[in-house]
Amino acid sequence: MAHIVIKKGHTIRISGQPRKEIEILSPPGSVALTPSQFRYVKPKLLVREGDSVRRGDPLFFDKLETRVRWASPGGGTVSRIVYGPRRRLDAVIIELEKDESVVTGPAFDADKLTSLGRDRVISTLLEAGCWPLLRQRPFTKIASPDDTPKSIFVSVAPTAPLSPDSDIVIQGREADFQAGLDVLTNLTAGKVHLVRSQLSTAAIFSQAKNVELHTVEGPHPAGNVGVQIHHIDPIKPGDVVWTVTLQHVILLGHLFLSGQVDPEIVITLGGPGASDPVHVKTRMGLPISTLTDGRLKTGEQRLISGDPLTGTAKDSDQFLNYYDFALTVLPVSHERPFFGWLRWGSPATKYTLTGAYRSNRQGTYEFSTLQNGDPRALVPIGAWEKVLPMNIWPNPLFRAILANDVEEMENLGLLELDEEDVALCSFACPSKIDLGATVRKGLDVLFKEG
Repeated sequence: MAHIVIKKGHTIRISGQPRKEIEILSPPGSVALTPSQFRYVKPKLLVREGDSVRRGDPLFFDKLETRVRWASPGGGTVSRIVYGPRRRLDAVIIELEKDESVVTGPAFDADKLTSLGRDRVISTLLEAGCWPLLRQRPFTKIASPDDTPKSIFVSVAPTAPLSPDSDIVIQGREADFQAGLDVLTNLTAGKVHLVRSQLSTAAIFSQAKNVELHTVEGPHPAGNVGVQIHHIDPIKPGDVVWTVTLQHVILLGHLFLSGQVDPEIVITLGGPGASDPVHVKTRMGLPISTLTDGRLKTGEQRLISGDPLTGTAKDSDQFLNYYDFALTVLPVSHERPFFGWLRWGSPATKYTLTGAYRSNRQGTYEFSTLQNGDPRALVPIGAWEKVLPMNIWPNPLFRAILANDVEEMENLGLLELDEEDVALCSFACPSKIDLGATVRKGLDVLFKEG
């Protein structure tokens, strides 16, 4: 067991923190899967508009790995298939039935889950269309069924802004969670690492069986699984580590105990633009409009699937992403203060990591979409290094990626990173550089070189 103390980083004091209680949302009229969000995947449809599907029926598969399929998050009728540029498959939308049909596969006794064997677990997950719940580092892509990871990480210590509280999410799902952990032990010859917050009070996290328990404390990004891997079981060239989110472990456990795909999740609606920030119990792939109707403040708002540092901007008629458990609402601002960079700043409005503004306000801040300046030449004042708690030099790595120096990228630790690990660097950057986009560009290069 390790106790990780993170000192570098920063917890953003953003307003609109979700209330620590769960509101059960009325069932949505439709749900969707959006294939375009999955990296290094070429989707091939298995359904057509007008087809009837059960919850758990496969909707599409990956042409590059035909065994990997995606289960429908609901039972009903395929009402619409949305295509993007160059016939890119963007969404498969299911209009739900009141009494939806469900695919039922094999179920297992809880006390036998640790002895199922790797092949049995893999075949069950592939058949159920739940394999995409498992992702791998490096590259943060869907895991390959042919790989054997050296370890598997489950982080239940979220520190990203406006993320769901793990102690709230786990309520009533303890048996499914333990079952999911037991299933994961079959997939690696190494350890399943469970990392919880030192402040967590949920008994299941501190008493979980068949895992290596760890605790973590410190500011964001202490809860990022990439940071935890770096401090517990670092990735070296040739290594593969799998990661699974808390809620996806729960879904895995439910699948093996009941034989059915369970799309129920808990997400947060939060941010300065939300009139009633709250935890919501709903299902995967829900329409964003079902969350936002009557819950937004007046004025123009930006809707983000995910947290404000790494999420994806969405329209209200689109759907929540597969791996996201938050919907962030930020007021859209077009304000351009005259000589804003020369002003001391009001404690009520200015937020600073570097002390550039004379602001000492305590509490939360009403962030907006305002960037406070345009991208400019790189200013190497150590802003990135102060918020990246990994033994990686982000500035030389950034330059190596821009120079397309493959060997230098690897030597500087790019394979250990994902966009979320450097998102705080982008937030803190005085040059307004999106380091996360640059990291993904480098990872794409390494993947193609692969």
